[in-house]
Amino acid sequence: MKLSSTSFADQKWIPERYAFCKVDSNAPIALSDNVNPQLAWADVPEGTRSFVLICHDPDVPSKPDDVNQEGREVPADLPRVDFYHWVLVDIASNVREIKEGEYCDSITPRGKGGPVAPNNTRQGTNNYTQWFAEDRDMNGDYFGYDGPCPPWNDAIVHRYVFTVYALDIETVPVDNAFTGPDVLQAIEGHVLGKASTTGLYSLNPKLREAAA
Repeated sequence: MKLSSTSFADQKWIPERYAFCKVDSNAPIALSDNVNPQLAWADVPEGTRSFVLICHDPDVPSKPDDVNQEGREVPADLPRVDFYHWVLVDIASNVREIKEGEYCDSITPRGKGGPVAPNNTRQGTNNYTQWFAEDRDMNGDYFGYDGPCPPWNDAIVHRYVFTVYALDIETVPVDNAFTGPDVLQAIEGHVLGKASTTGLYSLNPKLREAAA
């Protein structure tokens, strides 16, 4: 399989339009447009009955001690964990593209509803559900796509890995507020093929300047 995007090139920077947060001239960060990127896939395995799309960031700090703290930096050698940004299941077998903004075109405080989603698909919750759990203005269940917002003081550039899985089942056996790990466990033994593309993003001014 092959997966590509007109929104960003593989191993290149993701434009702010597709992010949850962007750099701001008057503060470390500001909320961004949060539009889901365009994605298209090809060379689908024979016998495919549905697709799953998962986007995750494998570079999230495992400890929050230094995250977004003035005068401090999240060290590059800190162990990292996965943060899921989009979990979309039951994509029909004849679909080959997700259009820009088809599933998300703004930020929704307290999260978007789900799991029912456009085109007879279902979306799981992303990890902003946990991230905003103690924020009384933003807490809620965040279903669907919500884009990059890495710590603005992180020493490393974050990777956002979009992966499409071709499955031999029409419906993934998960329910309610399912998560990325729930889906990965449920599709074990049903994956006929997969393909990924990776975008890069940072809110650290030093890293953005170095990449310019």
